Amino acid sequence: MRTAVCVVGGGPAGLVVALLLARQGVDVTVVEKHADFLRDFRGDTVHPSTLDLLDELGLGEAVAKVPTGRKVPSLAVTFDDGTFRVVDFARLRVPHPYVLFLPQWDFLDLLADEAARSPHFRLLRNTEVTGVLRDDGRVSGVTATGPDGPLEIEARLTIACDGRASAVREALGLRPVDFGAPMDVLWFRLPRRPGEPTGLDMRVAAGGLLLAIDRGDYFQCAYVIAKAGYASIRDAGLPALRRGIARRAPHLADRVDEVSTWDDVKLLTVQVNRLDTWHVPGALLIGDAAHAMSPMGGVGINLAIQDAVATARILGPKLADGSLRDADLPAIARRRMYPTRVTQRVQVLAQRRLVDPLLRATGAVNAPRAVRLVARTPAMQALAARLVGYGARPERFGH
Repeated sequence: MRTAVCVVGGGPAGLVVALLLARQGVDVTVVEKHADFLRDFRGDTVHPSTLDLLDELGLGEAVAKVPTGRKVPSLAVTFDDGTFRVVDFARLRVPHPYVLFLPQWDFLDLLADEAARSPHFRLLRNTEVTGVLRDDGRVSGVTATGPDGPLEIEARLTIACDGRASAVREALGLRPVDFGAPMDVLWFRLPRRPGEPTGLDMRVAAGGLLLAIDRGDYFQCAYVIAKAGYASIRDAGLPALRRGIARRAPHLADRVDEVSTWDDVKLLTVQVNRLDTWHVPGALLIGDAAHAMSPMGGVGINLAIQDAVATARILGPKLADGSLRDADLPAIARRRMYPTRVTQRVQVLAQRRLVDPLLRATGAVNAPRAVRLVARTPAMQALAARLVGYGARPERFGH
């Protein structure tokens, strides 16, 4: 099979860059190893900057109509001594003064359906990349295994968007610099009842924290544990895990038995890393394939989409007119390395100063002085909203 661009991975970065390139008349083939997008532990948090961008791309109205989306105008954290609001998006004078919690499978289905309107777009599901093709040392596509057996896809440019365990990155022998993380996350569902918290509920207690995302009739829960602590939790048994859930979120104590087997619990191994170089001749890496982010702040999906938009804006015209050269590829990292570095520095600092002490705590956990200060200062809540919602160097497709 031949294509102008082979995008490996049908996540947010992969589908956005494919959609935008296809709209420019570039033939794009997306290779996705799964049959669908239905996986609970993918990022749900769509920030105001990304919502603005989706408006620009003509997708804002469709996203707003997805019934599973939840608009959250502020973020609060509950400690043992009370609940404190720390981020207030409603104070921002922007088109979308909230974060949107949107199940990622719904978002990806929307992107794939929109991209499929273009005759230049092709999505190969159930197709797993196994290696890269080379022509005189230059990457010239990928090898894969699909429903009909082995497949070779020749491409002028290969864009790796296949996540933190990138098969393309592995085939290229690239190794990211690891910045460490003190935590991992357990994902599970618990029933949600009418009248219970909407949006996002964050609870802090000795041993860690629990986040419950409102998805209508259930909560998608993120239970933060110490790095490499899953084996010990398994050894302690499900009753101990249920007690831990109830301790962090007492209002959920009456339904923790819904976590009935270990099959109900998924482990997300947290990584914070990035490549120094995001390209080789013939191939480019973006999103988690280039920089794995901590789940703190829900920034991963947003940075991945920003990478995709920058890639399509900078490289798309050259791909469309056939003038793309390998010397053009470094422009993407030059554009996107700064927001990646800034965000990861903040995440690493927050992990060290906030998460690690919580994981080590054994007694009551009261709100730190800084949290109390922000909670009683609306201007600081607005500043936090600006920093979380827009970050460093948000992208636009038009410029």
